[in-house]
Amino acid sequence: MRLRWILLLLLVVFLGWRLVRPLNIFVVGDRFALPIVTTVPEGLKSLRASECGECHREIYEEWSGSIHAAAWTEEYFVADRAFEKNPPVCDNCHIQLTQQRPGKVVGFSDSERLFPITEPNPDYDPQLQNEGVTCAVCHVREGRIIGPYETSHAPHPVTVDPAFLSGNSPCKICHDVPGNRWDMFYRKQPCGTMEEIAEGKGKPDCVGCHLPRINRPLVEGGVSRPGGRHLFQGGHHPPMVKKALSVVHHLEDDGSRYRLVVTLTNTGTHHYLPTGTPDRHLILTMRLLDKTGRVVKEERQVMKRRILWRPFIVDLWDNRLPFNEPREYALSFDHGEGERVEVEVSYHLMEESRRLRIGYQNTQPIAYPVYQENIVLDPFKRSGPVKE
Repeated sequence: MRLRWILLLLLVVFLGWRLVRPLNIFVVGDRFALPIVTTVPEGLKSLRASECGECHREIYEEWSGSIHAAAWTEEYFVADRAFEKNPPVCDNCHIQLTQQRPGKVVGFSDSERLFPITEPNPDYDPQLQNEGVTCAVCHVREGRIIGPYETSHAPHPVTVDPAFLSGNSPCKICHDVPGNRWDMFYRKQPCGTMEEIAEGKGKPDCVGCHLPRINRPLVEGGVSRPGGRHLFQGGHHPPMVKKALSVVHHLEDDGSRYRLVVTLTNTGTHHYLPTGTPDRHLILTMRLLDKTGRVVKEERQVMKRRILWRPFIVDLWDNRLPFNEPREYALSFDHGEGERVEVEVSYHLMEESRRLRIGYQNTQPIAYPVYQENIVLDPFKRSGPVKE
């Protein structure tokens, strides 16, 4: 009997520790355990994007407006990282170059490689750190510029590596992060965007969507050639999400009762919609209003990946939109019960409860509409989608 109580006490203590322990949702694999070690290529003074922009001005301006450029300074990331007490594992994706870190990683104090051992880094560049996922993360290896074309006119040598620039190799470092540990029960990896594409039998082509093709000179006065616009647009860019989502509806009438059926289809991306951090979700709202504008009935559907984080990480369920699989939602009501129905699909970067919990004082919206329509029940008065 005494042994039973001792075991029970140990179990309570263990579960209590699991509820308050520092939370790590990744397995730190070889691919991104250490920062990218490289040197400044011959002909350049630094690895800063601002120096690249002296010649590649258009590309620099595109990158400057991207979320990659804000990977270290974006306000939600800063608030979230501070709330989690600045775990070093965040650095692995948000500042990947050795020169972006004040401490040079010389080893780890734990087997999971969560806590690096560092020494002062003489090559640390604070400006480069604030550039986040900067040009050199994808285009510099071992002191070499990696590009799509050879040239004899650049101030630096260029190495053409078709495998590296095939569209996915650099992306995999952070967008295909492993999650396989004894206390993790993921159905797919925590940011398993590429895994989702393979699940839908699609071929990953990150560059094809997120760096849309364009013919232009890579430098001012150069020869016009195929390349990619370095926009890196995704969940933070409403037009990108709108392009990925198809919304159609029809109204069924049995003579006494209406049934409005709204069909959502992810037609624009082979990964799930939304993808990336599990905080992101879609909400479909259908509101029946009377002639005064009062809400008579409302149906709300949330499309989200739901994960239990403590005491163990468990993928509970996932009702996001896979590629090209239509999903129907319906609102039923009697004749005369309302005058019109408002339909809205909104994209959410996080839950409001999460924003409050981490003390995130956002200056940018954490949600935005991607589809709005006002359906007047008299078919002769039906209005189309709301124009922005």
